[in-house]
Amino acid sequence: MGGAKNKGEWWDWSESKIAVERALMYGEVVCTERRSWKRVYDLAERAVPDTLLHDDLDDAECLRRLVRLAGEALGVGTRADIADYHRLKGEQFDAVVAESGLVPVTVQGWDKPAWADPKALETTPRGRHRTTLLSPFDSLIWERARTERIFGFTHRLEAYVPKPKRIHGYFAMPLLAGGRLLGRVDPAREGSTLVARQVSLDSPKAVAPMAQALLEAASWVGCDAVRVERVDRPELTADLVRALT
Repeated sequence: MGGAKNKGEWWDWSESKIAVERALMYGEVVCTERRSWKRVYDLAERAVPDTLLHDDLDDAECLRRLVRLAGEALGVGTRADIADYHRLKGEQFDAVVAESGLVPVTVQGWDKPAWADPKALETTPRGRHRTTLLSPFDSLIWERARTERIFGFTHRLEAYVPKPKRIHGYFAMPLLAGGRLLGRVDPAREGSTLVARQVSLDSPKAVAPMAQALLEAASWVGCDAVRVERVDRPELTADLVRALT
């Protein structure tokens, strides 16, 4: 199990941790689960099905598949969007995009070329939206420029920002509802109560979706109650508390 370190800073890994992370990088071991902040490793041949493990792909094919998978996950994106999904370099994207299966498209309002997954172009997304809180690390929003371009929503993880300078909270989770980002909440847990330490709402229409998402989030962590501490629009506090009950 990973997480071993010397008696120093967070990333002061022990020699065994460095060795197993290197084996992970080369695919000799894989991470099968996480326990708190620790990774649980196993040998690749024991954890990966034979139907996948037997593939021996060259670098170009690996890049093609990574670009295609990124395009499928994003639906549509610019060169930077798609390359960033798997942390590829722009020139790596350029070398394989023509054979990746993605198609060039023009997106209204975008000043850069874009590529799309053909299946996304054939699908009408009506009725497929859900309401939920997103992790700050969710792939839908982790690329800040794309998030601002598509949703008009500025997102920043403030865990590493000094507390007096935080705007939305330590671990603010954006609210996704109806295909839009309508607010965010900085959650905590006290016993069996999910605490909404700071709630940010774009408009009164975000109250009901936020209540729904908070109740769902409470069920994720085994809480049976939600308490609201602070709302950026105080006039909506009573409505939110009412919606939670």
